[in-house]
Amino acid sequence: MANKTFKDAASALEGVLFDGMTIASGGFGLSGLPERLLVAIQDSGVKDLTFASNNAGIDNEGIGKLLRTKQVKKMIASYVGENKEFERQYLSGELEVEFTPQGTLAERMRAGGAGIPGFYTKTGVGTLIAEGKETKVFDGEEYVLERGIRADLSIIKGWKADEAGNLIFRKTARNFNAPAATCGKICVAEVEEIVPTGSLDPDAIHLPGIYVNRLICGAPYEKRIEFRTVRKRDTA
Repeated sequence: MANKTFKDAASALEGVLFDGMTIASGGFGLSGLPERLLVAIQDSGVKDLTFASNNAGIDNEGIGKLLRTKQVKKMIASYVGENKEFERQYLSGELEVEFTPQGTLAERMRAGGAGIPGFYTKTGVGTLIAEGKETKVFDGEEYVLERGIRADLSIIKGWKADEAGNLIFRKTARNFNAPAATCGKICVAEVEEIVPTGSLDPDAIHLPGIYVNRLICGAPYEKRIEFRTVRKRDTA
């Protein structure tokens, strides 16, 4: 079995990055972000990138780091709030945005990974989402055609993996990481812990190692919070 583990994010991405590529990135808000890999992409200087991801992080976190350095040309995303630089670039015409409903985005990634070029959904029918897209009627209901996403690279974040790349996600971090992993020609994963092959319960594995080409341990991680809400202290 080929060795999938690399010493760091930069070495795991060596020979993979190029200008104008499409990258599918896991993560949900700030949970499950492949932060080490995103920093390595930023440091590489690669540009004109298209990112398919649920969101673009927040200012200077997640994909937000690459927005700051103007390395992102297009975002395919379902949620773009909490990021002022994203807003500024979009409104000024510097950034192309393809808005996609959240469930549709997850299915577009899953479909791409399963070799399905397109599928019909009712989500978005009669809205701006459907403009310019093919529609078809099934059983008297109108559906819109959505294309599966195939990326040049998938970058994901997991909790624990074995040396063969079999991977477990933890809680919210599971959202979008699994479908993002399957739709890339190459998948690079970062995890909090790597254990010997055979150590994981096969029934607990969320992503089989067949989908993971390269693997790094990115620990330790800082647990970031998007919004910190603090109740006023009762001084009475």
